[in-house]
Amino acid sequence: MPRLGLLGLATLLAAAGGGSCMAQDILGSLAAPHQGRSMRATSSFRGSKEGKYDPAAAPTSDRTEKSNWDNFRVAPGQTHTVMDVKGPGVITHMWFTFLGPEPQGWAPQGSANHQEMLLRIYWDGSEKPGVEAPLGDFFANCFGLRREVKSLPVVVEDADSYNCYWRMPFRKSARVEVVNQSAKAINLLYYNVAWIKLDRLAKETPYFYAQYRQEYPVEQGKDYVALETTGKGHLVGIVMAVRMRSPAWFGEGDEKITIDGEAVPSIHGTGTEDYFGSAWGLKTTDTPYFGVPCFDQWGIVGGHTSAYRWHLNDPVVFNKGIKVGFEHWGWIAPDENPDHKSMSWNERQDDYSSVAYWYQTGTPTFAARAPDAAARALPSLERVTAYARDFTAPAHHGIGGAETQQLDLYPGTQLIYTPDKAEGAWVEIPFEVKAKEPLVLVLNMTKSYDFGRYQPTLDGAKLGEPIDLYSEKVANEEVHLLNFWPEPGKYTLRLECVGKNGKSDGYYLGMESVRLRERRPRVMQYGFDKDRDWRKDPVVYR
Repeated sequence: MPRLGLLGLATLLAAAGGGSCMAQDILGSLAAPHQGRSMRATSSFRGSKEGKYDPAAAPTSDRTEKSNWDNFRVAPGQTHTVMDVKGPGVITHMWFTFLGPEPQGWAPQGSANHQEMLLRIYWDGSEKPGVEAPLGDFFANCFGLRREVKSLPVVVEDADSYNCYWRMPFRKSARVEVVNQSAKAINLLYYNVAWIKLDRLAKETPYFYAQYRQEYPVEQGKDYVALETTGKGHLVGIVMAVRMRSPAWFGEGDEKITIDGEAVPSIHGTGTEDYFGSAWGLKTTDTPYFGVPCFDQWGIVGGHTSAYRWHLNDPVVFNKGIKVGFEHWGWIAPDENPDHKSMSWNERQDDYSSVAYWYQTGTPTFAARAPDAAARALPSLERVTAYARDFTAPAHHGIGGAETQQLDLYPGTQLIYTPDKAEGAWVEIPFEVKAKEPLVLVLNMTKSYDFGRYQPTLDGAKLGEPIDLYSEKVANEEVHLLNFWPEPGKYTLRLECVGKNGKSDGYYLGMESVRLRERRPRVMQYGFDKDRDWRKDPVVYR
């Protein structure tokens, strides 16, 4: 077998019977001879004699500005072929970058986000892609959010350069595509795909696979299945994303891995955070082998968590088949528990999605196909949304000015309120409730270095303690104020300035919206808090 060398060679050798070799001396392997010839597919500008792009031409390298036009615009609904080559060979590195979704000079109307792009890689002319996942999720960037990742096989530097070093061997051909399933264009798409052209591949060399699944929400009574396939191979990674539909903590469920058709999973874990290398919950972190790129807030309805776990030194080996499932059990609020108790062992109904990464000889039987971008977008949980930007008029605030402001934190503008002192500073946002049902009252707020402390009230009823909006850096945070069953009618949320953090430079307030967020249907079914007087006894479940 020709030497492939560098990081990841051991994965291929392991499948050929060499055991888990990822712990080999990577630097030492550089001094060994390497076979084949290095190649690269790029977005470099290739010009014809007329100055137009010509994919058959050599990359342009002259003093004209066009020589630097090394990117593509992919229109909505279009597929861009990144690489289409003959084998045998092995992909050793992929790098992508493109504009983010926010409006900017290059794209005033914004651009597609990476959850709306589908990465597909086809091996040896197969009709079914061996790799099929939203481009962001493949690089452990879920929910369409951009996050840094610093791991061995996947690196997303500064949350905008997408790198992976998975070794992807092929015999006859490899075709890499990016499909734009957004209503907006992919703008300034740059890429480099490095590969080594080989004389041959050993017969037993496995293919690399990565496939996406989702359940919005998870199916009751069944574990969430990230991978199920028959054949011989080894699991090398899982990326998982969870959007919480209940308060408290989703991650008590264990991973359960069934090997070679056994009746009972022989690999049974101790908790979701344990599988992802953490303990006592999850928080934002990155390591070479596991990490949590996204963890926005603890215990809230609508909270987002994404995590990766790479099995580089500990591949999960199977000879006839594998099934990788996760229980979706955890803590829950008492109004969702049939016994009206807050406890750790409840089947939850959160939204799950995942990408499984594995090597396998032959063709896998994994059947799921990635749904289109519209179906991949998380369904809204909002029953009512009152945008603060609609209430800048003097009737809705006290001293000082109020206007709209565009931040990268939000797709639309926010309200920015700028009083110069606490006395007489307040903001009011009205909203209307149409039906009596269990809801969460949520404020989508901005925090900053010159923001104040504000006491929330709803129709005059005090809700909790003052909200400290100070932060050294500009950031978004949801403030969950109340779980209640409001009667139909009109309400007014008031935020009154009561001072500022000692570190703050001012009394300002930034606010995107007031939201009434749905609870799970079982809250309505049990009805424990239906008659609670929220004015006298306000509660918020976490």
